[in-house]
Amino acid sequence: MPAAGPAAAPDGLPDGASQRPTRPPPAPDASFEAHVEWARAEPVEGFDLSPVAGRCTEDPLPWDYLALARELVHSGRGPVLDMGTGGGEVFASLAPLPPGSGATEGWAPNLPVARRRLEPLGVDVRQVERVGPEELPLPFLDGRFAVVLDRHEEFDPGEVYRVLESGGIFCTQQVDTRDGIRVNTALGAQLPWGPDDVTLEGAVDVLTDAGFVVDVAREHLGLRHFTDLGALLWYLKIIAWQVPDLADLSPAAIARFEAPLRALHLHFAAGHEFVDEAPRFLVVARKPG
Repeated sequence: MPAAGPAAAPDGLPDGASQRPTRPPPAPDASFEAHVEWARAEPVEGFDLSPVAGRCTEDPLPWDYLALARELVHSGRGPVLDMGTGGGEVFASLAPLPPGSGATEGWAPNLPVARRRLEPLGVDVRQVERVGPEELPLPFLDGRFAVVLDRHEEFDPGEVYRVLESGGIFCTQQVDTRDGIRVNTALGAQLPWGPDDVTLEGAVDVLTDAGFVVDVAREHLGLRHFTDLGALLWYLKIIAWQVPDLADLSPAAIARFEAPLRALHLHFAAGHEFVDEAPRFLVVARKPG
């Protein structure tokens, strides 16, 4: 099941990830222009969310993906593949990593960031590219890894099965494709994926069909909270695929969405949050040994 939706949407800064200096954000009731300028000027680096810490938050998950991933990395099973590593923030936080570990990333701007962070840790970072509607090949040999980790990245179940050794573990936390639906509705922008494209039920079905035994399947109907327009705009810049026509925050893009953006700014300036859907699910599956 290559995920057809928000394939790598981050859900917070992992423990141990560096928090880079950021420009002071404008107050929620600062001018519309001040919020646009802040979001436009604040750079994106990998999937580091520290610029909007406390201003873009999500309900806590009922499971701890990082704890699960850390346990698998340090289990002594063998090399680990981190799919959709982003800027390598999460994977690096799990170091030391087993020899022979790898990482993939499909978003070109993240590749140099991931390589700078992960290659000194001995990780082979490679780009992945789709070759068909349902084909997302992994650039590694059969049976190369003991564990495959996937935090919000689309996946081809047959390819994950192929690169895992017998008895290998696949642990994935995915973004249900209802994610972001309220923001897009408020902006009058259609979601670039179907709300039912990626679900827990669908993931379990395709993994089972590929030959996996599913040991864990859990769902979380969480929410995402924004406190100001600058945080929302910057989030849409880092999650560039959610509203592609707005992602560069150019004057033309802002003008195109100016009416709904100003309405949202008035909502924030009055002291209200904007609450969006942020559903997640967790699956742990194994390749029979």
